[in-house]
Amino acid sequence: MHTLQNDKLKISIKKTGAELCKITSIKNNTDFMWHANPDVWGSYAPNLFPIIGALKDDTYVFENEKYELPKHGFVRHNEDVILHEQTKNSLTFKLVSNDTLFTNYPFKFEFYMTYTLTDNTIAVTHTVKNTDNKTMYFSVGGHPAFKCPVFENEAYDDYSLEFEHPENSRTHLINMENGLISSKSKPVFNNSNTIPLKHDLFNEDALILKDLKSKSVTLKSSKSGAILSVNYQDFPYLGIWAKPNGNYVCIEPWLGIADSETTNQNLKEKEGIIALDANKTFKATYNIEIHNSHLV
Repeated sequence: MHTLQNDKLKISIKKTGAELCKITSIKNNTDFMWHANPDVWGSYAPNLFPIIGALKDDTYVFENEKYELPKHGFVRHNEDVILHEQTKNSLTFKLVSNDTLFTNYPFKFEFYMTYTLTDNTIAVTHTVKNTDNKTMYFSVGGHPAFKCPVFENEAYDDYSLEFEHPENSRTHLINMENGLISSKSKPVFNNSNTIPLKHDLFNEDALILKDLKSKSVTLKSSKSGAILSVNYQDFPYLGIWAKPNGNYVCIEPWLGIADSETTNQNLKEKEGIIALDANKTFKATYNIEIHNSHLV
């Protein structure tokens, strides 16, 4: 476990998968992240690369060859991630392509996760370097799970997600049998900026939002006010999810999305896929801001 702290927050990151697993107030010891109860959902904040969500039959096609990748790719749970660099306020982790990964993902790359702690904000930066001599194709994103409720005198239903603008975005429904995006959608907002949190909200899996006007969302309690905000300026898709019995909510900035039921499985044509030219570098950052009222 590696840690960073200042006078407001302490954060902890596991070497395995470079997974952020704790955000704690220095002054009052409040924890803001889900505790990864394995009986409910045993993760904290997996890093998603080089795909997000499920592939059809766990398979994609590149240059007429078939390859297999598990849901969300191969960074989460990966023991080959190393601590690359540490400064006073940042930690950078690194995963390099190898022969084992090349069997499932035929691109040479360097993947970095950097966590930077500044005041009451954690910047989570994904850096992808294409070290190959051909264009590489990938998606990347986050999956942080936040405690809900945060405080003992609260219930899950006391919480909501408040977006910066009124929205009419619809959620794109997931086929529960195969994890693929179906052709069906349903309204979430109806020109409001709030999603009330209820456990049954996730009975049909995650909310998948493709066309939000907002670039930040706040986890808010009717009893204790705004808890934290996630700013996802660099990410066009947002997932919101929890196990229906889990006292947490995942706010997931994505550059990419699971396969649709109608996919042709061609990686180059996959929705949301990023094409990165040979020897180029790609970066995307989201920020987690803990509101100062809960740090005193």
